[in-house]
Amino acid sequence: MTVSTQTTSSDASEATPAGPRSRSQTQRRKRIVQAAAALASRGGVEAMQMRTVAERAGVALGTLYRYFPSKMDLVVAVVAEELDLLEASFKRRPPTGDDSARRAVDVLVRATRGLMREPELADALVRSLILTNEDTTVGDRLVELMMRVATGDDAAVMDPDSERHVLVSSLVSVWTTHLLGILRDSYGIETVQSRLEVAADRLLADF
Repeated sequence: MTVSTQTTSSDASEATPAGPRSRSQTQRRKRIVQAAAALASRGGVEAMQMRTVAERAGVALGTLYRYFPSKMDLVVAVVAEELDLLEASFKRRPPTGDDSARRAVDVLVRATRGLMREPELADALVRSLILTNEDTTVGDRLVELMMRVATGDDAAVMDPDSERHVLVSSLVSVWTTHLLGILRDSYGIETVQSRLEVAADRLLADF
C-alpha cells in the first residue's frame, strides 16, 4: 500500500522531531492516541484504520505515519495509555496484599481486567509481546510497576541484569501466556489469578 505523505506546513514542522518533543508535538501525539482509543472502544483494533484515525485526530495521514510508522505502534501506544490509568489507580487505591507476591499478582489481575474490557487490544498486546518482533516497552513498564508495588518503594529501580528483575520478568511472561489463554477461552480470570498466585509465591518468595 502506498501511503500519502502530503501534509500541511504546520504538520511537517511538528511531526519530525529530532530531539525532545515540543508542547504542540506532545499534544498532537496525544490527540492521535485518543482518537485511536475512541475508535477501538467502538469497533476494536479493526476499527483503528490509519486513515480513519488521522481524520478523527485532524492530522494528515503522512503526519500520523511519522508519529506511528505502523498500526502496531499505534496499538501499543493505546495500551500504554491503559497502563497509565492502571498506575494512577494504584496511587488512588494501593494493593492490600500481605506480601510482595500478592501485591504483584494484584497488579497483573487489575491489568487483566482492564485489558479484557477491550479484548482486541489485549490480543494486540500479546502479539506485540510474544508473537511478533515489534519493539515495545509495555513489558518493561509492567515489570517496573510490579517492582514498585511489590517492594512498596515508589522510587524502586532495578538493574535489568539483577536476579529480582529476572524473577519479576518471568512472572510477567507467565501472565502473558495466561492472557493468551483467556483470549482463546481456555481460562477464566479467576483461574488465571490462582495460577499467578502459585507462580508468584515461588518466584517472589525472597522479596
